[in-house]
Amino acid sequence: MGKLTTHVLDTANGKPGTNIIISLYQRTDSGSTLIKSTTTNHDGRTDEPLLEGQSLTAGKYELVFETAQYFRAIGVEVDEIPFLDDVVIRFGLNNTEQHYHVPLLVSPYSFSTYRGS
Repeated sequence: MGKLTTHVLDTANGKPGTNIIISLYQRTDSGSTLIKSTTTNHDGRTDEPLLEGQSLTAGKYELVFETAQYFRAIGVEVDEIPFLDDVVIRFGLNNTEQHYHVPLLVSPYSFSTYRGS
């Protein structure tokens, strides 16, 4: 059974990104539809997969991580108009039997991602 998971690592401070709001959208030619919003836990992960089983369908998706809000909450000085406010990752899922893991490594001025396992 396939699933979609994520987690956030705060590379500036060397710790999990806790209490970060994440929104998952499905993208189509006519726009985006919000599927789910959740918040990372103490380990920078969500408590359950973002999609799993029959809810995991092939298609294009978008994850939006509210990172500037996170950095402000932990006391990092962030400009009024942050360099990175929300980090958006767009990706596609083809095989609904696979595990897709989309981690975010983030600081106030950079981010990276990859397809994890």
